[in-house]
Amino acid sequence: MMFTSFEDIFAELRCRGAKKRMVAAWAVDSHTVAAAGAAIDLGIADVTLVGDSERIAQTCAEEGIDVSRFTVLHNPDELSSVAQAVQLVREGQGDLLMKGLCSTDKFLRAVLNKETGLLPPKGTLTHCTALEIPSYHKLLFVGDVAVIPAPDIKQKQTIMECLVRTAKAAGVEKPKVAVIAATEQVLTSQPASVEAAMLSKMAERGQIKGCIADGPLALDVAIDRESAEIKGLASPVAGDADCLLFPDIESGNVFYKANSKLVPGVRQAGILVGAKVPCVLSSRADSIDTKLNSIALAALYVL
Repeated sequence: MMFTSFEDIFAELRCRGAKKRMVAAWAVDSHTVAAAGAAIDLGIADVTLVGDSERIAQTCAEEGIDVSRFTVLHNPDELSSVAQAVQLVREGQGDLLMKGLCSTDKFLRAVLNKETGLLPPKGTLTHCTALEIPSYHKLLFVGDVAVIPAPDIKQKQTIMECLVRTAKAAGVEKPKVAVIAATEQVLTSQPASVEAAMLSKMAERGQIKGCIADGPLALDVAIDRESAEIKGLASPVAGDADCLLFPDIESGNVFYKANSKLVPGVRQAGILVGAKVPCVLSSRADSIDTKLNSIALAALYVL
């Protein structure tokens, strides 16, 4: 079954009774605590909050949440609490890791630490985003909008494979990947278009498995069938993409934030993949809904 909304994901997790163990790092803010509480209510997760216990208790009181629903590990220092949360997961005491009020930089440093972190040797960490856009007919999986600034073709291959894996977890049997550039033409003056063509060919020949890919594709033809027809583009992906692979972090991040601020009713999720476990990584300013969607996506990823 292909999921077309986050409600479908919640329903699937409830149906499977797939409760995961989540550890939240420096989980002292209202959005993290409220999202974690909602995940417990939905039966998605058992949650350990690592952080200043007094601040956690105060936040729970303000949100009307019974603090006893969580396992709370007192650690009054931000950096130390992040390291402790990572260590708990490293020791096998968590299936998911979540970023709380700490900065993304501090969180990533702990995850990427060669001695005490969660990244396998020679591994690549990337960010997978899921978008539920009211005007689109299914979930869109997008990368990378948050971690890899200027991916080379090898890193793009890894991003693509992670997007495909995430889409498959969401029930897409053979994800359609649009490798995005500014044009459908392969132009040596636009290196992104050349690499898009290479990635498309790699997928066609089975070097990137389990998907149908096409590129370079401009964004309009990737997600709008009429645009593809007007341009006379014959493509198995155009107008029906499951995954969008952006050429760099600037284009991907702008796409994500444009949707979040300009598209009424959009719902979003974001997870880090490539580490020992998926990590819920959303902005400190993201809504409770986005954080809860991200927890659900991470839980689905490890089913």
